[in-house]
Amino acid sequence: MKILVTGATGKVGSRLVPRMLAKGYDVRILVRDAGKASLLADLGAKVVVGDLFSADTLPLAVDGMEGVVHLAALFRTFTDNEGIIKTNHAGTTALANAAMAAGVKRFVFVSTGNVYGSGYRHPAKEDDLVDINDPRAYSSSKIAAEKELILMHKNKGFDVRVLRLGFVYGDKDPHIEEIIPLLKRMKLHSGSRMHMVHHLDVEQALTLLLNTEGLNGEIFNVVDDAPISLYELADSVGKLADAFDSEEGPLNDPFAGILDVSKLRSKTGFRPLVPSYYVARDLGIL
Repeated sequence: MKILVTGATGKVGSRLVPRMLAKGYDVRILVRDAGKASLLADLGAKVVVGDLFSADTLPLAVDGMEGVVHLAALFRTFTDNEGIIKTNHAGTTALANAAMAAGVKRFVFVSTGNVYGSGYRHPAKEDDLVDINDPRAYSSSKIAAEKELILMHKNKGFDVRVLRLGFVYGDKDPHIEEIIPLLKRMKLHSGSRMHMVHHLDVEQALTLLLNTEGLNGEIFNVVDDAPISLYELADSVGKLADAFDSEEGPLNDPFAGILDVSKLRSKTGFRPLVPSYYVARDLGIL
């Protein structure tokens, strides 16, 4: 299967592409700087230089592809809100239009569990309300992109699938190291839980969405079986003393940050290869 992957040099993409190549996929990657993709090229990925902001570079990237895995995004830690919206919404739309025009069979958009708010009173489900006017540019831009893609499916028959990721970790990904110093700044409660997903299971879920028929226009969550408290996470990396305010009130929403993965399980047979953070630690794959 010929697959275009965007965001291939990022945290998720750089771990996804080698696994896809190892499984026999013919992988093309869209990058702005070919030099940063040299390791992936050495593994067999075919490099196309282009940019989501330059629509004229996209037809070459999608030409002859059977599927697209769209990972490229400007992340929530950036302060350039205009750039975040331009990349995550307008860039996604431009790529999807190019893929549809080229006859690409399937477009998998990698979104985020950060689109969910709070107050659901249950683990967040794919049909729960999300706010396109969310003041967090990263979240609102992802919601806008999702809605645009679902409209393309409804109005033009384009085969789109959306995967909302939990907090991705593992394979020496620095995500955990990067987030611990932010916990106190974000005034997060030590009893809050984080629903995580290992890179192995990101790849599993994406492969399932690429290959499972009958999921057109569907949105899915992907997380592991055991969300971890922020207290446990900070303690596990020896950063407990500096992670939280010394005086905390009660935990307001015990379901905030928790995602329901039953839809992905029931429709694709997904079962996490790494069911919890502690399993990953014990296996030495953090």
